[in-house]
Amino acid sequence: MIKRWFTPRWLVALIAVALVAGAGVGIGLWANAASKPRSTALVGPGDRAVATAEAARQKEGAGVRNVTLTAAPTTLRLDGRKVTTWAFNNTVPGPEIRANAGDVIRARVVNRLSEPLTVHWHGIALRNDMDGVPDVTQKAIKPGGAFVYRFTVSDPGTFFYHSHVGTQLDRGLYGPLIVNDPKDTTAPRRDITVMLDDWIDGTGRTPDKVLDDLRSGATKSDDSSDMGSMDMSDMGSMPGMSSSSMGTSDGSEMSGMMPTKNNPLGSDVTDLAYPYYLVNGRPATDPATFKVTPGERIRLRIINAASETPFRVAVGGSRLTVTATDGFPVRPVTTDTVLVGMGERYDAVVTVPRTGAVPLVAKVEGESTQSAMAVLRTGTGANPMPDTKVKELNGRLLTYADLRATQAAALPTRQPDRTYTVDLTGNMSTYKWGTTTNGKKDGTLTVRQGQRIRLVLDNRTMMWHPIHLHGHTFQVVTGSTPGPRKDTVIVPPMSRVTVDVDANNPGQWALHCHNIYHAEAGMLAMLSYVK
Repeated sequence: MIKRWFTPRWLVALIAVALVAGAGVGIGLWANAASKPRSTALVGPGDRAVATAEAARQKEGAGVRNVTLTAAPTTLRLDGRKVTTWAFNNTVPGPEIRANAGDVIRARVVNRLSEPLTVHWHGIALRNDMDGVPDVTQKAIKPGGAFVYRFTVSDPGTFFYHSHVGTQLDRGLYGPLIVNDPKDTTAPRRDITVMLDDWIDGTGRTPDKVLDDLRSGATKSDDSSDMGSMDMSDMGSMPGMSSSSMGTSDGSEMSGMMPTKNNPLGSDVTDLAYPYYLVNGRPATDPATFKVTPGERIRLRIINAASETPFRVAVGGSRLTVTATDGFPVRPVTTDTVLVGMGERYDAVVTVPRTGAVPLVAKVEGESTQSAMAVLRTGTGANPMPDTKVKELNGRLLTYADLRATQAAALPTRQPDRTYTVDLTGNMSTYKWGTTTNGKKDGTLTVRQGQRIRLVLDNRTMMWHPIHLHGHTFQVVTGSTPGPRKDTVIVPPMSRVTVDVDANNPGQWALHCHNIYHAEAGMLAMLSYVK
């Protein structure tokens, strides 16, 4: 039986997928298996509209970037400990893929694991049949099999790739995908990719065992984590976001769990503590090290590939000038530290301080004192201590309200054609997470190509959720000025975030929490194009 992120019965009942293999490319033949016939036909991954959208992205004379990714068991050393895991090409992270905007990626994925596999290209507006969602956009790659992903990367930016089967992301099956903009003459000459992760595989528990433990620790009784259909009032905490205290008449019972300036994700941040936190596959005791020059301007491409953990990132002795989020440019804004949820990415320009070994610290958000760390090395001297604290972590924290899309990146001004309220539901006591769409539990948001859709992401739980939309970027609605373009957005507990999506990439697209354990437990929906 294939382990997948998309396990709820409503999805299986909604769509039956048949795939025909041809020249290494999956062709989706979609049939509806619902008990009642639908009045509209789905635009499946094999539909002509998908090929037409891809053709519009292609450029004459585009380069082709050929890569091979082989998923197989491998062994790593973490803090002197030997751990067995799964990885691409025997490295964690997997090999960095670099291309120029407009190039074609041709990635041959070979599966030498004992389980089926797919690869999702996180943040890329690509053709639907290459999106890598098992039983939705393709059949999973069987053990011993291979599949060729071929798609155009039209937008420059910081992206990544990862397995989209079960809890496999919480092993080592991920890597960076960087799309350069050859026309950008203002960016620093040097990029440094900073890939963050939480690590438990091979330390006595597998990710599958973690999920089993989370489920077995659940109780049958509900609790106040899911506030059902209770109304929420606008606190005006930041544009595009609203929240309310719940519990007693004055809100005191749960006010301690609510987001604050110092704890923007509330007090219930993670479901478990990990034994290791990594930057580019290495713990703080044996940090990844980058040789740099004092006074040099560098661009950090920060990617949170973790399964459960948000990180607060800062560089000792230097401020961060954020220039992009989730691959799309924003008006530059300078801050001390950024909070990066799972699936989010930030580009930040840093001027290297004039010191021997500069700590780049990614502190686990919440009450934990643990951190991941890398080192920017300008000369000789000992590495910073693994538990090094930098004052910038307590400085100015970037918020979505600080971010404004550049004129070129902003969506054109337009009223939405349709609004969906997506309630995020669930609690720790049952460990059942889910969504409802305009009050219905079928998890489907139907759209037609060319529409603008407004999504009101309404978090009814006492935990925060990083919500990711496949195949598109949306614009966060922050008021009168255009908010950032993103594909993954933090929704704090008992809060709403509103985003606008232009339906310009036909197919069937997942919308889900990027805490993979919440996704596996049901927090997902489908943006479904219809004819």
